[in-house]
Amino acid sequence: MVAFLPLAFIPAHAAEPPKTLHVALAGAEGSLDPAVASNVSALAILENIVDPLLRYDYLARPAVLQPNTVRAMPEVRDEGKTYLFRLQPGIRFSPSSAVADRARRPRELTADDYVYSIKRLYDPELKSPWLFLFEGKLAGDSALIPKTGSRFDIDIDIAGLQALDRYTLQIRLTQPDRNFLYALAMPAAAALARETVESAAADFRPVGTGPFVLAEWQRSHRIVLQANPQFRHTVFRAAARVSEEDKPIAQALEGKRLPLLDRIDIRVMEEDQARLLSFLKGDIDYLEQVPPSLAGMVINYGKLKPELAHQGIALSTFAPLQTVYLWMNMEDPVIGGYSQEKIALRRAIALAYPRSEDIAQISNGFALPASSPLPPGVSGFDTAYRNPNSYDPALARQLLERFGYRMLPGSPYRTLPDGRPLTLTMHSLATSQGRLRDELWKRSLDAIGIQVEFKSGKLSELIKAARLGTLQMAEFNWLADYPDADNFFQLLYGPNAGKANYARFALPEFDRLYERTKIESNEAVRMALYRDMNNLLHGYAPWVICFHPLWIDLQQARLRNYRHHPVALTAWRYLDVAASGE
Repeated sequence: MVAFLPLAFIPAHAAEPPKTLHVALAGAEGSLDPAVASNVSALAILENIVDPLLRYDYLARPAVLQPNTVRAMPEVRDEGKTYLFRLQPGIRFSPSSAVADRARRPRELTADDYVYSIKRLYDPELKSPWLFLFEGKLAGDSALIPKTGSRFDIDIDIAGLQALDRYTLQIRLTQPDRNFLYALAMPAAAALARETVESAAADFRPVGTGPFVLAEWQRSHRIVLQANPQFRHTVFRAAARVSEEDKPIAQALEGKRLPLLDRIDIRVMEEDQARLLSFLKGDIDYLEQVPPSLAGMVINYGKLKPELAHQGIALSTFAPLQTVYLWMNMEDPVIGGYSQEKIALRRAIALAYPRSEDIAQISNGFALPASSPLPPGVSGFDTAYRNPNSYDPALARQLLERFGYRMLPGSPYRTLPDGRPLTLTMHSLATSQGRLRDELWKRSLDAIGIQVEFKSGKLSELIKAARLGTLQMAEFNWLADYPDADNFFQLLYGPNAGKANYARFALPEFDRLYERTKIESNEAVRMALYRDMNNLLHGYAPWVICFHPLWIDLQQARLRNYRHHPVALTAWRYLDVAASGE
């Protein structure tokens, strides 16, 4: 279905040629409900429509939070357990017939909107993957969890989330949490107007207070964002810590009112080659993460091809806070479980994974080997830690033999310990890159006598099935929501099964260690806890940790102010495009 802005809400300067940014997303957006959306495409769109209390400074490195809809960073009381946020008065929701005051003007944002939106994550019908950010942390939030036979009541008052007045939000935690403010910079914690949510029914369209509004939506194909005519007066001020490399961008933006663009035209292009060809034709303004298998189309000997450089195209490399991993469903009757023979099967799969070949051949060298879930640049990353499940197919075969996975007579494949044939099913993306990865895994598992079949689909479909626990195994990647180890290890935390914990790993010892890291203030002690968690992860092997990608980013000559942020997914509010001939 397509939605358009009413003509009355098109910016007044639209009579001039609109400044339009052209963007391609690598995956379908799926839901645009901030409580539900979890893939990169949806979150990239949402962070431009809805407003959390805080956001990341564009140019500060390492990443630093700054006020967004609040006047200043929060006042912290009670030894880190109480936060007071004071909203800027006069912020209004974007034009919508469902959100208006008595004078028929778009309604003002209030503290109650944040109370409502955060409580909404607790609604069991939504199955929000972001509930882990708040559950058990907000004082009294157990009252929001419906008891058997009762319904979710969002109007239940809890001590942990209070609108003290129209513009003052108080959040009380059960215990100090050094990462809590990061959660308040994510789209999941953004303010929605209750009127729009309750009137949307199944056809949910986000209405927020951000710099852009949803003007057109052809699901999984094309999305158009329009500059929000109600967006508050926002002027760029450079961070105190700006690198020499970024100073020209800071100078170009200083004092400018945001956003600089009139429109963002977003196309969904799931095929890697289609996105790259679209960029080379000049149809999109920048391309992040050139697929390594296609890098030869733009690079010679590590440098941009001269003919592209001559066009003014710029190339940069970027190390995202990202990890690629294969997860295995710990509740699956074949590959899951905590008995010795099931652990042996998963560890054999880990030992069969040819990490160096993968990086050299499929990633074309644009990746770093991974020893733990944590990529470099994340707080808690240990440069000395080494993956004990390094490539060793001979050891994998010995392990399988020892625990009863025998070779079938006259067959290249093994049986289960009970004598039944062993066949695994791996789910993957229906893309050219997905097919390359299928081939790698088939060769690797064939080498140790394990038969594997592949089923491909769209990322949104795989994520939905993963949350339901219906997939046996799949290769996913995680891009940091915030730059701390907690954001990666929560993917293996038992209570997050069915949410972000796709492997449904539930090991009490691991969970206890994870919970200790959240309250431990001593850095050395916390690093030791992370090492213990890594050892348990490799010992039980619910994951095969593959690599940390390195991205090749390309920008057209007409694009201005582009810089890849380590956490924020887009820079759209800061970008500009030169007029023809500039």
